[in-house]
Amino acid sequence: MAFETTETVDCDILIIGGGMSGCGAAFEAKFWAGDRRVVLAEKAVIERSGATGEGLSAINCYMGQRYGWNTPEDFVNYVVNDMMGLAREDLVYDVGRHVDNSVHLLEEWGLPIWKQENGQYERIGRWQIPIHGESIKPIAAEPARTALGPENIYERVAITHLLTDDDDPGKIAGALGFSVRDNRFYVFRSPVVIITTGGASNVFRPRSVSEGLGRTWYSVFATGSAYGLMIPAGVEMTQMEHRFVPTRFKDGYGPVGMWFQYFHAKVLNALGDDYTVTRADELGKYEPYGSAIPTPTPLRNHQMFLDIRDGYGPMYMRTDQAMQALSGGDPAKMEQVRNEAWEDFLDMTISQALTWAAQNIAPEETPSEVVLAEPYIMGSHSGEAGAWVSGPEDVTGSGAAPDYFWGYNRMTTIRGLFAAGDGVGAAPHKFSSGSFTEGRIAAKAAVNYLADNPGRPAVTGEQVQGLQQTILAPLATYDRHKGATTAEEINPHYLTPKQGLVRLQKIMDEYGAGASAWYTTNGPTLERGIQLIEMLREDLAHLAARSPHELMRCWELVHRAWVGEAHLRHLLYRQETRWPGYYYRSDYPNLDDANWRVFVNSRYDRAADSWELMTRPYRNLIT
Repeated sequence: MAFETTETVDCDILIIGGGMSGCGAAFEAKFWAGDRRVVLAEKAVIERSGATGEGLSAINCYMGQRYGWNTPEDFVNYVVNDMMGLAREDLVYDVGRHVDNSVHLLEEWGLPIWKQENGQYERIGRWQIPIHGESIKPIAAEPARTALGPENIYERVAITHLLTDDDDPGKIAGALGFSVRDNRFYVFRSPVVIITTGGASNVFRPRSVSEGLGRTWYSVFATGSAYGLMIPAGVEMTQMEHRFVPTRFKDGYGPVGMWFQYFHAKVLNALGDDYTVTRADELGKYEPYGSAIPTPTPLRNHQMFLDIRDGYGPMYMRTDQAMQALSGGDPAKMEQVRNEAWEDFLDMTISQALTWAAQNIAPEETPSEVVLAEPYIMGSHSGEAGAWVSGPEDVTGSGAAPDYFWGYNRMTTIRGLFAAGDGVGAAPHKFSSGSFTEGRIAAKAAVNYLADNPGRPAVTGEQVQGLQQTILAPLATYDRHKGATTAEEINPHYLTPKQGLVRLQKIMDEYGAGASAWYTTNGPTLERGIQLIEMLREDLAHLAARSPHELMRCWELVHRAWVGEAHLRHLLYRQETRWPGYYYRSDYPNLDDANWRVFVNSRYDRAADSWELMTRPYRNLIT
């Protein structure tokens, strides 16, 4: 089949992705852009797209400055320690000083936030406030939709490639994509583009396979497009070796934060021991971060991993003990605690509630298994992969950190291309509220860039036609070879996106320190994995698609493959184990602050099909 219509959309600012950062960017961009046209393209529908589309049980990034809880400087210290010494202080500070305003704005729009009798927000951790958040995404989406207007929101449109200026590949010119619903190909021409798409789930083989296929912790629809769009365009990326391995309830991937911080539950091994106590001496090997309070997330993972490795599992979240302690023997209080326990999952991870029901688990009576999940590559939660971007001028400009600042906040190394949320590297712990905030930050800077650079980029038909042919090739491949066999999914001339995904996940799991490899790898193993993923990338030229929807799956796979290759190359380049509990380099088993407290960056050269890896310095900018 072929797309019947090609539609060209000219705009002044193009936002790619309608998650929390995309909605924040849309709302803020239109406020400052005036009569300039702001367009948003989203592969789903903005009311339920992105990582929070299923709902949320807590805002995990809130300073509480009006209550005197924390300062942005406190937040910087916390994030740097949790990242074992590596985070862009300027970017983290920038989110911290603005995020409370965004949270208050979401509440004004209708987000129900738990409150105490005196009207103050309930607090379940230093940075967390609980919410009734099943509908947080529709609440964030409505103002964005209203601001842009229906004529400027293109939904069910999958963006696959960025366009650069014909005369200057270092300047953005727009993007290409297609509709999965109405047989239409889109050419978006714009001097400013803001990447607000998602990080990457399913790059690694998930623990849930076969009957549980598709059940993951991070949104299964987050396919690494933030990186898969930017890497082949030549954007400088940072910290692509970093991954997040979440501790989650087994099989359902239910979150544990509420249980630790609000219910005060503990995870004990099968012997009834608390690994954070029995493995306390292990933290001393990773100073100065081992003595940080709270203990960095990877080190808590590391302590649990040692118990599992040594045969002390299963690990159990003692929901029973915690709920009984909270209720104090009062049946009415127990009913309240029980309702809160179930709501935690029903607000955001329904699969965990279903797992409880399927396994006859009453959490007030029965503990639940907890495991270390497969790795995820992201920039908004507890991961810091993403683009190397310019920071805020008042922190990193005026010569303070010239390698951190080149004119416009959150602009990548391609002029006019901005990023937010998962797309920004070295700035983790944004979560939903911080991603929304960073979208607003990027949008305001993008409007300033537009004002200073009013010219339109040059985009010829040759570039567009060449990429269009590449994008639609899987449809042509299928049509050309579908008659070779009687089974569509078995054909010597092509592979389906699902077959390619399984192959990618096998490579990453076995060579890139996945769960089946006990999160462990080494130099030769990584080099072999890179060889295999290079061959996979060649074979992806033979993908086949039977429909526009499957064509989208093809390009989601290509984006994931870019993420996987960048991850392996960065892991190989960083010669240390910076984040034990997330991964282990058996040939470099120690943390090496003296040589490797630096950011590992990379740039892919499309013309030469080659990678350049380098380091950028860590700068202490916030006291």
